[in-house]
Amino acid sequence: MHPDLQEILFSSESIQQRVTEMAQQIKVDYEGKNPIVVCVLKGAFIFMSDLVKQMDLPIEVDFMSISSYGTSTKSSGVVRILKDLDLPVEGRNVIIVEDIIDTGLTLSYLIDVLERRNALSIKVCALIDKKSRRAMGFEADYIGFSIPDAFIVGYGLDYAEKHRNLPYIGILKPQVYTK
Repeated sequence: MHPDLQEILFSSESIQQRVTEMAQQIKVDYEGKNPIVVCVLKGAFIFMSDLVKQMDLPIEVDFMSISSYGTSTKSSGVVRILKDLDLPVEGRNVIIVEDIIDTGLTLSYLIDVLERRNALSIKVCALIDKKSRRAMGFEADYIGFSIPDAFIVGYGLDYAEKHRNLPYIGILKPQVYTK
């Protein structure tokens, strides 16, 4: 275990098992369709990579970078698109792949943007759901794990761009992010 962590929440094996289960459900739900899978950067890139490898569907992949945090540990409340999609979504089924749903502000904003671009359907696949911090009335369609209010890192999730490469997800020690 990394010394910045107080505990491991989800092992690499448990994450891979849950990702496979989620991919199988998405495969069933999108049989005969050609969805666009939108990865919300940077946190979801590892999750999305593992997810799409298990989907066995004709898909297209695109990336968006959206921020409501900056370098803080709390949402600023202001959402900005840092990198937009390259593919048009009009008339297409879209699956948003997100690392964590916290307040719901970023995803609500993204869904609104895609709806205004006339996506045929929009579903959200999130690795982590932290309902205790939800500020928006929002529910994901596919959820990997639900967690209490804790600052987590690993498997793409970061603190100040660190710890993304950990193969598991753990709770960061408070003294690391309160310095």
